[in-house]
Amino acid sequence: MLMQGKGREARIHYMAGTFRLLSDGDHVPCAVTGARIPLEELRYWSVARQEPYVDAAASLAAEERARR
Repeated sequence: MLMQGKGREARIHYMAGTFRLLSDGDHVPCAVTGARIPLEELRYWSVARQEPYVDAAASLAAEERARR
């Protein structure tokens, strides 16, 4: 399933502990850095903001930004 939509950005619904593909793709852009995140490497996201993050540092930056 992850190989469909090769080269395209996926649309995802983020849930607690998992996510659901809404449209085929193989990556998503980090909401903080813009870095391309392959779906098989996606580990960090916000359910409340429906945003993906490339790593823990980007996730923390998004949390700090949201608190302002």
